[in-house]
Amino acid sequence: MGDLKQYGLVRAQERLRDQVGHALRAALIAGELRPGQVYSAPGLAADLGVSATPVREAMLDLAREGLVEPVRNKGFRITEVSERDLDQYTELRTLIEVPTVGRVARTASREQLEELRPVADEIVARARAHDLIGYLEADRRFHLALLGLSGNERLVETVGDLRKRSRLYGLTGLDEAGLLVSSAEEHVELLDLMIAGNARGAEACMRRHLGHVRSLWAEGRDEPVGHR
Repeated sequence: MGDLKQYGLVRAQERLRDQVGHALRAALIAGELRPGQVYSAPGLAADLGVSATPVREAMLDLAREGLVEPVRNKGFRITEVSERDLDQYTELRTLIEVPTVGRVARTASREQLEELRPVADEIVARARAHDLIGYLEADRRFHLALLGLSGNERLVETVGDLRKRSRLYGLTGLDEAGLLVSSAEEHVELLDLMIAGNARGAEACMRRHLGHVRSLWAEGRDEPVGHR
């Protein structure tokens, strides 16, 4: 019985760790945790109303994603993404995702593509509802699932890592300016082009979409805190 109780505690601790991680990501997106600043686990724990342990564990998860970096005896520094970094991430994503979308448009079945329709619609709905965490999560699922239709798991992992390293800060300001909805609607446009078998149109749409993502980030840099 002792072992079963221990397993239950572990699961409860993991859930709290996930909840804390979710809250910290939300704070990153909202710009409440500023790039370059160092935050201690006890300090963040006090703000969140939890113990320092799940905060420290959640921050280690974020460190593995490249969102923060440990600072010995101080806490965790929020990593900064420079204009040069983002240009390079965007270039890599364009080189990978544009031709892959074209290939998937030529090879995937209509049924496979239509399965992504609810996620594309969810992205738009989340943007209109100002649900920023939900927006980014749905956006992540859509892009990675779409690339997954290529059958190349390493490609999906690579793009997933690039997305994590080029995440959005200060997304709240962009949402308030009404700039996210049009970007969200591009997912529906992309899917429609692919279902119609228009590979060249899909490639052009993906290239334009990634350019818009880069522009949205540049707009965010004009806010007190920047981001993706």
